[in-house]
Amino acid sequence: MADEPIEQPQDQDEPAEAVEASATTEGTPPEAEGETSQPVADAEPVAEQPPVEQPADEEPTDEDSAGTQEPVAEQPASEQAAVEDEGEEETEEEPTPRVKPSVPGAHLEVDIVPEGVDPLAPEQPSDPYALEEDEEPKAEEDAEGATLAEPISSAAIDLAAGARYKATGKRKTAIARVVLRPGSGTYLVNGRALDEHFPRVTLQRNIRQPLETVGYQERMDVVARLHGGGISAQAGALRHGISRALLEADPNLRGELKRRGFLTRDSRAKERKKAGLKKARKRPQFSKR
Repeated sequence: MADEPIEQPQDQDEPAEAVEASATTEGTPPEAEGETSQPVADAEPVAEQPPVEQPADEEPTDEDSAGTQEPVAEQPASEQAAVEDEGEEETEEEPTPRVKPSVPGAHLEVDIVPEGVDPLAPEQPSDPYALEEDEEPKAEEDAEGATLAEPISSAAIDLAAGARYKATGKRKTAIARVVLRPGSGTYLVNGRALDEHFPRVTLQRNIRQPLETVGYQERMDVVARLHGGGISAQAGALRHGISRALLEADPNLRGELKRRGFLTRDSRAKERKKAGLKKARKRPQFSKR
């Protein structure tokens, strides 16, 4: 009885946490105690985690930037002023040159419209094949005009002393009675010379064309009696009468004279006035109200 240990009373003031800790240490097996008692160097190395990259969208904070920025050396005030002066010189604009006053309209180009061309017509693309095709008709027209201008060499008119060839020509309301006779090429129209009755040179040239075509312009005289119409109509009638008189002198000239248009009467005339109109086609002014 004397060998039994005497139980010592626990201090009531000891906290409950200390009691629990002691209980856990007493209940652990010796193997666990050995494991915990091993040195820290024998423990397995912990794998290092890679550093977490910050997303590009996130801007660095002021603290980070302040830590990474290097201190900038301050430049002296004189160097800063020189740099500013150079920048101002580069940015200065060059003065615009002064333009002298010029004549108004001097920059405009002369616009000359050739005869027979409509300047308001739409432009058409040029076709090289069309140009080649147009050259052939032009060459044919030039050749035909040259042949028409040549005198008729086959004319054979009897120029006897008493030969008289008479014909009548007409144009509009003018009538010309023509007589051809051998002579020196003078024209007698209503008792006057040709240039006195027809002062216009173009009319004189038209009247002389038939005899010049035949080649008898200096070997025959023309005596004509005109009435009716005006100056232009009488000139056309005289030309028509001379051509028909040449046909009376030599019937073989019909083909050549007809091909040149001397035997065809010009049927153009003034159109008659219509009822309700001022002239043939001219209408009175329309008034809506």
